[in-house]
Amino acid sequence: MRIDASQLELKEKMISVKRVAKVVKGGKRFHFSALMCVGDGKGHVGVALGKAGEVPDAIQKAIEKAKRRLIRVPLRGTTIASPMVGRFGASRVVFRPAAPGTGLIAGGGVRIVLELAGVRDILAKCVGNTNSHNSVRATFDAFDKLNVWAQSRRLRRQATGAVAVVAAPVAATGVPASPAAPPAPPAPPTGPSAVEPAKP
Repeated sequence: MRIDASQLELKEKMISVKRVAKVVKGGKRFHFSALMCVGDGKGHVGVALGKAGEVPDAIQKAIEKAKRRLIRVPLRGTTIASPMVGRFGASRVVFRPAAPGTGLIAGGGVRIVLELAGVRDILAKCVGNTNSHNSVRATFDAFDKLNVWAQSRRLRRQATGAVAVVAAPVAATGVPASPAAPPAPPAPPTGPSAVEPAKP
């Protein structure tokens, strides 16, 4: 489901800006590419790449595209809900939830994305290619996996609740869940009446 960016207070941060060249017959044509990230710090974040002949135009394009690509990040307090690994190309990003007060242990573009997503305590490690574009895409791959994990967990809880509701009327009918144990044999009589009379 698409998230309406107009209902959120989004912040913008630049991950990288580079000059790219295209070789043509008459020489080289230079353009700029900007990788921008937007987020509200409350679990919504988006990232996009914009290209233009000038830096401000490239930044504006990237921001508009990022607002159309917002996703929701499952959070548990100030950290993520579960450990996760994101992959893209030769890049791999490993995320581990952390206790409050740990801080944001991450660097580069991954740190910017986590900040704007609202994560305050996490352990992150980039393995393999550390290119900013690949690392950011690997981060979003981990977010997508977290969303799938959160949805499957929610469905499991609903299924468990349905089973409990179905089992409740059966218990109300009085039918024992397991066979009743047989009654214990009566205890032998005790006292004066239990003593046999003496033979004459």
